[in-house]
Amino acid sequence: MELRDNNTPSDDDTRYENFVARFAHYEPDLRRFIRSLLPTAVDTDEVLQQTAIVIWRKFDQYDPETNFMKWACVIARFEALAYRRKMARDRLVFREDVMELMAEEGAEEFDTRSAEREALQICLADLPAKHRDFLTLAYTPGVKVKELAREAGSSAAAFYMRLKRLRGQLANCVESKMQKEATT
Repeated sequence: MELRDNNTPSDDDTRYENFVARFAHYEPDLRRFIRSLLPTAVDTDEVLQQTAIVIWRKFDQYDPETNFMKWACVIARFEALAYRRKMARDRLVFREDVMELMAEEGAEEFDTRSAEREALQICLADLPAKHRDFLTLAYTPGVKVKELAREAGSSAAAFYMRLKRLRGQLANCVESKMQKEATT
């Protein structure tokens, strides 16, 4: 990073940092959106890379007051369409109208999934620490629920039942928060 005489970042540095921060934050969601439009992960990688380039080139046109993900999805949709046209000889490519429909649904789905993730985070935070720790441990990669049950001195069936109740409690909480969100 090139610093000015007074050791403050230049406007270009700040612009670059803002872009990288936003793109890094939304990249997994953008990847999922693009993946919903294309038949393979390789296609997704190609379009994501091209999308990132276009987003960077147009970043000075981005209004920070608007939703970055929606803006990026519009660019990604056009890049996916361009990629589709380029690959049109492949018989596995969606028609353009089907792709447009998928893009619209994908953008709507993103908003819903984001709201659900936020509601889940709130619901998890509202759980007693003991229950939250139990759920976290049960979903830790590589941990076997049967082994946890044995270590806790309970049967696997009792452990699974407790897990089922907590998941149900979380699902009800998320659904309640989503309904409240929908009415406001």
